[in-house]
Amino acid sequence: MVQKTAKAAATSKRARGRPRAYDPHVALRRALETFWTYGYSGTSLDDLSAAMGMNRPSVYAAFGNKQALYLEALQSYWDDALRAMRELLSHDEPLADALMRIYDSALSLYFPPGGAPRGCFGISTAAVESLAEPRIRASFEDGLRRIDKEFEHRIALSVERGELPATADPRTLAETASAILHTLALRARYGANRKELRRLAERAVTHTLKP
Repeated sequence: MVQKTAKAAATSKRARGRPRAYDPHVALRRALETFWTYGYSGTSLDDLSAAMGMNRPSVYAAFGNKQALYLEALQSYWDDALRAMRELLSHDEPLADALMRIYDSALSLYFPPGGAPRGCFGISTAAVESLAEPRIRASFEDGLRRIDKEFEHRIALSVERGELPATADPRTLAETASAILHTLALRARYGANRKELRRLAERAVTHTLKP
């Protein structure tokens, strides 16, 4: 009797601890791609359910409501973008080369192979919703400021190394570098040519940021 009870308890424990029927990382990525394509307002829960391979109750249980799911997707996007920036800016190379490395990487993201140009996920989706949705606005602002900071750290290093004059203002130059990135994102979204945008980035670096 004791053995049977122990076995039943073990079986119950395994049932409670069984793996989820979905991969949360895959589901979140599919949600992000859906928001990226249709925008926050243009994406319905039915769209998300279909893309994620989950029914609506499962989506609610795993991620909460639509805004909570979007905010998690947006946070994931910012985190991935910042990790990529740190890696790209960590190379021991001239500042102009480091900046073009960032812009080339961004253009690869904005122009997915075999897909329509889509620009930056944050700018393409969060900017429109920021006026009416304070939580989205806060995440949008935080993401953009974090991008500024990554540029600022790298530009400050160039000043310390003597690559830029001591009078250079890393914060202002960082905001300029970010502005170029945002311009590429917006122009990619409306369908500008990728080669044209790369030439724009090169000119901006040469005339504004290159020492």
